Amino acid sequence: MNHNHIFYPRHCTGLIIVVNCFYSFRRIAALKKFNVNGVCYPDRHYMTNLHNRLQSIRLLVDEGNYFVINRARQYGKTTTLWALKDYLQNEYCVVFINFQQLSTADYRDEYTFTSAFADLFAAAFPADENDDKYAFLTEPLSYLQDLADGKTEPVGLRRLFNVFSRLCRNMPKPVVLLVDEVDTASNNQVFLDFLAQLRAYYLSEDRKQTFWSVILAGVYDVKNLKVKIRPDSEHQYNSPWNIAADFNIDMSLDVADIAEMLAEYEQDHHLRMDVPLISGLLYEYTSGYPYFVSRLCKILDENISRRGEFPSLSSVWTESGITEAVKDLLAESNTLFDDMIKKLNDYPELRKMLYSILFHGERISYNVDSNVISLGSMFGFLRNNRGIVAVSNRIFETRLYNLFLSEDMLNNAIYKAGDLDKNQFVQNGRLDMELILTKFAESFTDIYSDADQSFLEDNGRRFFLLYLKPIINGVGNYYIEARTRDMRRTDVIIDYRGKQYICEMKIWHGNEYHRRGEQQLIQYLEDYHLTVGYILSFNFNKNKQVGVQKIYIDGKTIIEAVV
Repeated sequence: MNHNHIFYPRHCTGLIIVVNCFYSFRRIAALKKFNVNGVCYPDRHYMTNLHNRLQSIRLLVDEGNYFVINRARQYGKTTTLWALKDYLQNEYCVVFINFQQLSTADYRDEYTFTSAFADLFAAAFPADENDDKYAFLTEPLSYLQDLADGKTEPVGLRRLFNVFSRLCRNMPKPVVLLVDEVDTASNNQVFLDFLAQLRAYYLSEDRKQTFWSVILAGVYDVKNLKVKIRPDSEHQYNSPWNIAADFNIDMSLDVADIAEMLAEYEQDHHLRMDVPLISGLLYEYTSGYPYFVSRLCKILDENISRRGEFPSLSSVWTESGITEAVKDLLAESNTLFDDMIKKLNDYPELRKMLYSILFHGERISYNVDSNVISLGSMFGFLRNNRGIVAVSNRIFETRLYNLFLSEDMLNNAIYKAGDLDKNQFVQNGRLDMELILTKFAESFTDIYSDADQSFLEDNGRRFFLLYLKPIINGVGNYYIEARTRDMRRTDVIIDYRGKQYICEMKIWHGNEYHRRGEQQLIQYLEDYHLTVGYILSFNFNKNKQVGVQKIYIDGKTIIEAVV
């Protein structure tokens, strides 16, 4: 008998299968997931190591600073606070509350606010009442709970802070207050009064009688909290929170952070992945915006992996897989994109600036004193790119292009022309870009031959994207090469079924500028390992030579259309 085999009675076979399936399910279920909803936990989710970030925040806390962690939506603020609570708990008494638990009615006046805040504070206070050394807390914590339950007379903010002062003064460890989602309170005067009380205690002579450190987290910084409440210019910078320390810690993910997550995922799933390549590509699309990184990874892991064109999980985590994930992300509705549209409607000047950057190539100096630039940066839409305002990442940029273009589609003649022509441009799964340029030149000339030059200079590139949109819609994608976007020149990179096409769109500014543009395009073809590139020139000289021609330079082919 072969002793390596174990024989079971026939009637046990079904049970064995069930047991084996159960343990197989447990093994699969134990694998981590990419999380984009709520707090990330290291034992359940793929995430970057927060140690360095927590260490930097700890230095601010150790110095007794009051500060705000203001970052864009879904940027990891809440996850950081939860991790910080655990990180500080040995040396500090950390009280972590979330203002999302407060209702609109709780801000009716300072009496309702103090009752609601007392309730949150008492529930979050970490002291163990069964520990003899915390026996002194019984009276003040009971008072706070009675105040919350309406069992004692309502009090104002000053009386409430007297109770906090007694707690802090007697605690064996300094008290740190963490408040998440302060945005929910940002349009209420009572919240400003609350900040004023914190400020007064911070400036008191004896810091032991108050919170050692206070951290507020939300999208809006303190200055802009004031803008929301009092939008008039006379009061908007008169903030009660002018004691706040600067918070300059980078909370975006760099390539190494992304690679760390992917390496763990690769090990868990026994894959063969080019981690440096994939982490670099994810960073190129997202510029390290945490939500977009995790969302793309989640789409790859849970959606793209189920598609027939990717036969294995290893084949998903490739450049082709990322292209598909980006296309899915840009097509979906999510809370971050919904919030972006809301912000553009709420702040028309921000919308106007974004439109000018994208379609007119305007170079706007980055000025932190500009309210529009400050808002755009705070919301995560804008960044400082060597002193020039730029859209923060390719995902936001392409979604904004799609949004602005969609508003022009219904009544735009050039979009309709592209929609009519679209079926002739795909041959054997490849785009015939030469034919696209030829047909666009014909349609553009027919439709806009009588338009004035300034109109065409402002809108020419937008017209090409409108023409292109119905041709690649649902199958391909495009993004703009940020290094070349200005009033004279823009490169658009088109992804279609795993193939890339680089098309330079430029306004004619003489032969010398034209030759430099050709050399730059040759360099981009080298970078993307391509042999053919495309140029669309908007030439407004009366003696221009319209049409399509081929140019051969350094072993590369450039197909140029002049309109």
